[in-house]
Amino acid sequence: MQYMTILGSTGSIGRSTLDIVRRHRDKFTVTALTANSDVEQMIADCLEFQPSFAVMADEKSALVLREALASHKLKTEVLAGVDALCLVASYPSVDVVMAAIVGAAGLLPALAAIKKGKTVLLANKEALVMSGRLFIETAQQSGAKILPVDSEHNAIFQCLPADAQATLGFCDLHSVGVEKILLTGSGGPFRYTPVSELNSVTPEQAVAHPNWSMGRKISVDSASMMNKGLEFIEAKWLFNAQPDQIQVIIHPQSVIHSMVQYRDGSVLAQMGQPDMRTPIAHAMGFPERVTSGVNPLDFSRLGELSFLPVDFDRYPCLKLAIEACWAGQSATTALNAANEVAVEAFLNTRIGFTQIHHVVADVLSALNLDPANELETILAIDTEARHLAHQKIMELTA
Repeated sequence: MQYMTILGSTGSIGRSTLDIVRRHRDKFTVTALTANSDVEQMIADCLEFQPSFAVMADEKSALVLREALASHKLKTEVLAGVDALCLVASYPSVDVVMAAIVGAAGLLPALAAIKKGKTVLLANKEALVMSGRLFIETAQQSGAKILPVDSEHNAIFQCLPADAQATLGFCDLHSVGVEKILLTGSGGPFRYTPVSELNSVTPEQAVAHPNWSMGRKISVDSASMMNKGLEFIEAKWLFNAQPDQIQVIIHPQSVIHSMVQYRDGSVLAQMGQPDMRTPIAHAMGFPERVTSGVNPLDFSRLGELSFLPVDFDRYPCLKLAIEACWAGQSATTALNAANEVAVEAFLNTRIGFTQIHHVVADVLSALNLDPANELETILAIDTEARHLAHQKIMELTA
């Protein structure tokens, strides 16, 4: 029996994780659930899974949840805030932590789990984007196990030899015969939209992903391909890749989730339906395989699989992220912070879609990006980048 904390249990990854738990009650028990502000969903989940702890982002939401659970005579302890998130992520009886809080807010609880040597199912890519070296080295020191949940990184993981799987963050791709990681992306909903029309697209159009069901922020990142840029950075840290060992390819059908090209000319691809329950079930069951509820591919009905090179004029956010990846930790921390602020402004219709790129680029140009390897420095850069991003947005909307 594996005892789990699910960070971000009301989001899309959290919902899929609970679906896997529901199918395998003999293998997984939920110790803690956490959410931002969706009290109604948390009430339902606490009644079903009866965790020891439930954590909300703020005390107001926690109070509502606490009263509701008390009325049902449920003994779940309700907590609030970042310290509580870190507590349930590092709780002694917890074996596995699903790190699925979106954005920078997920860093501290994921790091708390890593410090205590937990098995961390990593869906929060920002943990590595913001603090890659610190995160990976802390895991090595504590003996924590990181298993990638993002569909692309999980696909790469499945296509790597066992030696590389066992040494994530420090594997030598060249020594195991890997020539290149091929990171696939659908290209989002604006793959064929004229570039000249992109700034007039609406948030509703941007979040309408053609293949995947995701939260609003991640859907916008997918439309700009910033999400692929963050995944590029994550792949660099997870697989200890060099600049010439990662390539992004547009794959509109989202059937091949990523590939690994070997020195002998072989290419291994992981394929499946665009359903996050597949990589989640793989990570939860690893090294065994457990059922996910996802239907297998029917190759007789699949049709064609197509691939396109990346057009950086269409996806300038992806180019920014790749450049930041090799510029260093400070650049990727600032990139992530500025993007979060800019995407929120776009979703609130304060700026246009293409202005997301301008805000992020301006912040990266304005910041003094000294090396950042300590958590305090990383958090300071995150704060400064957000402040600058807000300033840039005010200038754009004045």
